[in-house]
Amino acid sequence: MTRVAIIAAMPGELKPLVLGWPHSTRNGIHFWAQRTQEEEWIAACAGAGQPAATRAFAGIEDGGPIDLVLSVGWAGALRPEIASGLAHNVAGVIDARTGERFHCEAGAGSLWLVTSPRVAGRQEKRRLAAAYDAALVDMEAAAVARMAAMRGIPFYAIKGVSDGLNDRLPDFNPFLRSDGGFRLLPFALLSLLRPWYWPALIRMGENSSRASRGIENALRHFLVPQSLDE
Repeated sequence: MTRVAIIAAMPGELKPLVLGWPHSTRNGIHFWAQRTQEEEWIAACAGAGQPAATRAFAGIEDGGPIDLVLSVGWAGALRPEIASGLAHNVAGVIDARTGERFHCEAGAGSLWLVTSPRVAGRQEKRRLAAAYDAALVDMEAAAVARMAAMRGIPFYAIKGVSDGLNDRLPDFNPFLRSDGGFRLLPFALLSLLRPWYWPALIRMGENSSRASRGIENALRHFLVPQSLDE
């Protein structure tokens, strides 16, 4: 049986794709699975950051060898021409901590993604764009790419743009837990007291929903359509 792993950070990134799929949780990891006699697709998310993505990968691998892996989810734009709400099949991933570069399989797109250890604000986005000539930034893909490379597994990354280069957003980093979870209530309280962030946060919510649908559409090129509808 061919096993395809789909790894994200947050359930919202996967919501359109896994709607109706059986769901379970184990050791703080969310899993969704869809199976046929020949193939199995397992989606998992364990939170933001490379350690969380590594846990999600290991959680899927506990069920058997992986034959293809995709890192999916939201990313920030590093260039002004990168439109929010769209999904991109990226050419490769750069780890900002180590400088490692991981190429996606042949036929992927032309844009490069850089994985940062923190949520990148406007100034950090510009620094990453200049340092790595990348178009997008996330926090997880390099870990998935590294695990795939170590095992000789084909790797793809499909990222939907949730926020633009110049969006004025609050600093999300103080609200990320060490396990990759997000402290939503304290963040909501802070945001309520800072109305100048509201327009950008509303746009980010709308763009994130559009980006998730774009990720779903892109992923369906890798899946058997009739199996998803069973």
